[in-house]
Amino acid sequence: MSAPRTPAAAPLPAEWGRTPLTVVMPTYNEAQNLPTMAEALMALPLEGLRLLVVDDNSPDGTGTIADQLSEKYNEPGRTRMGVLHRTAKDGLGRAYAAGMTRAVEEGAAYVLQMDADGSHPTDKIAEMLGVALATGADLVVGSRYVPGGTLSDAWKPHRKLLSRWANAYASGILGTRVRDITSGFNLWSAPALRAVRLDTVDSAGYSFQVETKYRALRAGFTVMEVPIHFEDRTAGVSKMDLAVQLESVAMPWRLRSRALGHPARGGRRAR
Repeated sequence: MSAPRTPAAAPLPAEWGRTPLTVVMPTYNEAQNLPTMAEALMALPLEGLRLLVVDDNSPDGTGTIADQLSEKYNEPGRTRMGVLHRTAKDGLGRAYAAGMTRAVEEGAAYVLQMDADGSHPTDKIAEMLGVALATGADLVVGSRYVPGGTLSDAWKPHRKLLSRWANAYASGILGTRVRDITSGFNLWSAPALRAVRLDTVDSAGYSFQVETKYRALRAGFTVMEVPIHFEDRTAGVSKMDLAVQLESVAMPWRLRSRALGHPARGGRRAR
């Protein structure tokens, strides 16, 4: 049995709920999962929420399904869902960079990174936005490794150990206090994303999560973490191949090496 999800937070004030928030969701062969995820997001009591699917030319027709869903959910004078079609599978990091850049260009005040596989809890989005607005945090991380955070019971012990080791490895090399630096469930302010300079991020795969957080910390932006329950994917297969794993191992050392020659700017510290 899966661990129980944290009860949904109290509704946000109406003014906060109208905050322009774009959920950026990369997809590659997620035809089974996308309709359920879109339905859950469209049902949230967040008037300002918009979903942007970034599809890497999925062979299973995910891009076509995304187009059909956008026709279903968009309303006259109100775009609730958009689709960014890319011509090839070019890595999760590059898909996120393209989608997040588009979201900021289209006026999002906040951008939320979210997987399409059902692992990230939609019922935490309002809480994450509320934390950002109440505290002024520039990055709110949905964390598996702060008190209250949990992992799916479907994860085997070795997988849980590997995940914890990956976080300790990256944070130890980079000297950060973010407990879930590899998390892919993150809420960013538009100013933080502009400062991170997504067009210059090197990571093509999952190390994008580490590189962008590290850049935000070094630029002096405030980072906060809120506990989440991380569920196992509901359908489909993981996209974590050997090349992605090797990049994830090497990237913290590259970032540290570059940082030694470029001292960090002063600013607010992570919490």
